[in-house]
Amino acid sequence: MDYRDRHVVITGGTGALGTAVVAALIESGASCHIPFIVAAEAERFSFRDHQKVKLLPVMTLADEAEVARLYDGVPQLWASIHLAGGFAMAPLRETRKSDLMQQLEMNFISAFLCCRAAVNTMTRGRMGGRIVNTAARPALEWRTGAGMTAYAASKAAVAAFTAALAEEVANTGILVNAIAPSIMNTPANRAAMPEADHAAWPKVEEVAATIVFLAGPANKVTRGAIVPVYGRS
Repeated sequence: MDYRDRHVVITGGTGALGTAVVAALIESGASCHIPFIVAAEAERFSFRDHQKVKLLPVMTLADEAEVARLYDGVPQLWASIHLAGGFAMAPLRETRKSDLMQQLEMNFISAFLCCRAAVNTMTRGRMGGRIVNTAARPALEWRTGAGMTAYAASKAAVAAFTAALAEEVANTGILVNAIAPSIMNTPANRAAMPEADHAAWPKVEEVAATIVFLAGPANKVTRGAIVPVYGRS
């Protein structure tokens, strides 16, 4: 993967998957622009002092004006990778409207606004580009969303939006795709489910490799895909 002289925005870049994506991008020569909300995450981010990394404080990714300002500050944007989001598990009878709206804002609205800003920036540059969103297994396999209906609905919205946007901007040279992870092999997930078969879960480095391909110049034809990254789980 050759990302030399290419600028990439990675939301959620300070998380477990985000760190793996940033590591792969740096190795490929990319300049990484990483918005963060929680200062403590930025402080412990392993690449915070790397010359190819720029950390950008934001209040939220669900505000149109703030997201627009974020992207206006990125020169020659090539790719926008959207990993930021949130998870909530609760039966429907215990899920309030505010819970649903929080999931929509964290997972769908943030992706929508970042895509909009990225498309506007890429279109002005007239060089095309790449966008990668993050759906989830319940976005493709709806029955697996039982007990987490608000989360499943928000991620299904991301999947539908990705496919529609990919068709809308195809003639501009912007290729839009999404990944749909299952449970990933992270310390937090292992701690939460100590009895699970952790070896069957995909590693973040493996999922990152798929993202880096979809966002890279080597991807010349794949668009509108919601790519399952399940490992053996």
